[in-house]
Amino acid sequence: MRGVIMDAPGEIRVAQRDDPTIQEPTDAIIKVVATCVCGSDLWPYRGIADVDHAPMGHEYVGTVTEVGDEVTTVKVGDFVVGSFFASDNTCEICRAGYQSRCVHSVGMGGIGTQAEYARIPLADGTLVATPSAPDADLIPSLLAASDVLGTGWFGAVAAEAGPGKTVAVVGDGAVGLLAVMAAKQLGAQRIIAMSRHSDRQALAREFGATDIVEERGDEGVAKIKELTDGLGAHSVIEAVGTHESMMQAIRSTRPGGHVGHVGVSHDVELPGLELFFAEVHLHGGPAPVRRFLPDLIDLIWKREINPGRVFDLTVPLDQAAEAYQAMDQRRAIKVMLTTDER
Repeated sequence: MRGVIMDAPGEIRVAQRDDPTIQEPTDAIIKVVATCVCGSDLWPYRGIADVDHAPMGHEYVGTVTEVGDEVTTVKVGDFVVGSFFASDNTCEICRAGYQSRCVHSVGMGGIGTQAEYARIPLADGTLVATPSAPDADLIPSLLAASDVLGTGWFGAVAAEAGPGKTVAVVGDGAVGLLAVMAAKQLGAQRIIAMSRHSDRQALAREFGATDIVEERGDEGVAKIKELTDGLGAHSVIEAVGTHESMMQAIRSTRPGGHVGHVGVSHDVELPGLELFFAEVHLHGGPAPVRRFLPDLIDLIWKREINPGRVFDLTVPLDQAAEAYQAMDQRRAIKVMLTTDER
């Protein structure tokens, strides 16, 4: 099969990889219908994280082509959505709602779903089937549910976004934009999107943002305070992962407020004394997407939300190098890769 390999920073190729096979009786094999490039894929692409001839991709939707002997919840022919972490969905951690930290978790990034086929470990706990084969226009939204929508949703839940709350979102990538959507769906009264880019600002407003703040760092914090009578937001979602973005999020939160941090952390160090006196709640990490998948799929299926709008460029799998370049250069918010050879 064809699959995307990152040989080194900035070096993307589509190569022939071995077709996946059932390795455990709990596995399933899917034909990947659509996959995509994630903002977290850009860390190794830019040389910020190590990479060496690695298969790429952890977001996926597709059709089941084979199942192991112990798989009972999905069958051959089902169209499925899965999380970027495979989980059994039965261990004590999973039952508490943190499937991304399942005691048997398997990172899908190590398997590489930017490919024509993928092996899905722990299929019963990882995959959720749609009611039937989806209409083509729903596929981008279902793909978004595999990671960025579920991650943005977790950020909003971790920040306790809800009725009567003012929510600020730090980061205007796909996760940040979908955190805006999540905050809106959760009933937030006011949603402040922090963005400097007009196309992303427009999408944030479409998703439910009531205010836009272009300033960053201390200036961004001051603007949030100005908009909230000097108090700060009740809920702040951090969707970048840098030291600056995390401090901007914490400092934009009122005492007693909540920060939901879902940006993959790079070189973030928190000053203990400032955090002590901030009196804010911090909660986050790799999103337990599987917790939210059934409800997110239902909202998408009923066409109540359209998170697929974050995909502003679609290219064939063979053009994966262009997909990475477009996101790295901020010419695209998020790029979908299709495996159809036509």
